[in-house]
Amino acid sequence: MARSHLTLAALATAAVSGLDVVGASAHGTGEGDYDAALLTARDGGQWIIRAPRSQAAESTQSADAVGLRALSTGVRSRLPFTVPTIAGQASIGPTRAIVSDYLYGSVVRLARIDAELAGSIGHAIAAIHSLPTSFVADAGLPQLTAHEVLRTCVGVMDRASATGLVPSALLGRWERATEEPVLWQFAPTVINDALSPDSFLSAGGSVTAVLGWQGLKVGDPASDLAWLLGTGAEDVTAAAFASYARERGGNDRHLRARAVLQAELEVAKWLLHGTTTRSTEIVDDAVEMLHAIVDSTADDLDDPVTGATSAAARASASAVAAGEPVRSATPSPASATSPAGATRGARPGASPRSTSGASPTGPAEAESGLAAAVAASAAAADAVRPVADRDNARTASASA
Repeated sequence: MARSHLTLAALATAAVSGLDVVGASAHGTGEGDYDAALLTARDGGQWIIRAPRSQAAESTQSADAVGLRALSTGVRSRLPFTVPTIAGQASIGPTRAIVSDYLYGSVVRLARIDAELAGSIGHAIAAIHSLPTSFVADAGLPQLTAHEVLRTCVGVMDRASATGLVPSALLGRWERATEEPVLWQFAPTVINDALSPDSFLSAGGSVTAVLGWQGLKVGDPASDLAWLLGTGAEDVTAAAFASYARERGGNDRHLRARAVLQAELEVAKWLLHGTTTRSTEIVDDAVEMLHAIVDSTADDLDDPVTGATSAAARASASAVAAGEPVRSATPSPASATSPAGATRGARPGASPRSTSGASPTGPAEAESGLAAAVAASAAAADAVRPVADRDNARTASASA
C-alpha cells in the first residue's frame, strides 16, 4: 500500500535532525518504484523523501546512496553541476526512506536535445571522466580494466548468441569488434554508468545537475556516451562528442566506435531480459530492434563497428580543430525518456524497422536505424529499471 505524503513527512523529521517541515505534497504520479513526497522546511529549503516499493528499487536506492557518499565535497567541487546530497534516512517497515535535497531544473528529454544542450552534456560527462580514480577505489567501488570491459561485452554477446535469436550478420559484426585490438586500447576513467536523458537537469541550455549515481565505477568512458547515439540527429550527437573531445582531448580515437558497440549490446541485454522473464513481447521487441540494426548497418556489417562511425567521428574532430560550430537541427521525434506523469518504458511510436529505411549510404545514415533502436531499447530498459534518484527533478521541470 502506498505511503501518504503526510506519513513520509513525519518520517523525514525523524530522519533529519532539526528539520521543521511546514509543507508536504505527494511527488510524482504514485505509479513509480518509490513513494515520494516533496517537503518544504520553515527556512524555505525543499527536500525529497523517497521510500522504495520493491526489492529492486531498494537495491538501486542503496547503490545510489553509496555513490553519492563517495562524491565528497572535494570531488564535487571539480564538477560543473550539482548532485544530490543525502540529509538522512529512517527505517520504514522492511526498508528505509532517504531524504535528500531538492534540485531544480528541467528534466532532459531525448527528443528535445539541441546542439547547445548536447554540448553542455558532453562537457558534463567529460568532467565526470576527468575525476581522479582514487576516490572510487577508496569507496570500494568497482574498478574495471580495459580487458575486463572487453570480457563483459563478450559475455553479453555470447549469452545473446546462445538464444539463437541474434542475426548471424550482427553476431559477426560484434565478434570482429571484440577481436579488434585497437578498439580496446583505452584508459579506463571514472564513469557514472547509469546515464540516460533523464539523468540530467538543465536550465538555459546548460546542464545544472546529474542524478542517479548507482553505477559509479571506473570503466569504459564509452558507456556514458552510448545513449547519445539515440538522438537521431547527427549534428546533436556530434556536438556532444565534440564538446567532450575539447575537454578530454582526442587520445581515445575509438571512443565513438565502442559507444556504438555498447549501444547495440544494450539491445542484446533487452533480449536477454525477455528470455529470462519469458516475455514473448519483450523478446519480439528486441528481435525487431536487432534486425533494425542489421538493416541500418547493411553496408558496414563486414567492418568491426568502426566503419559506421569513423567518418562521422573524423568530421566532428575536424569541426573542432577548425573552430566551426555544430549547427542545430530538429531532433528525432522518438524519445527514450518519460516526462513527469508519463508511463515509463513506453515504446516510441515508430518501430525501429519502419524507421530504418533503405540500406545506408554513409556514416550518418548507418547510425539512423541504430539511433531508433537505441532510443527504443533505452525506453524498454526503463520498464525494468527502478527509477533512481532522478524523480526529484520532475516537479521542478513542470514549473521551470
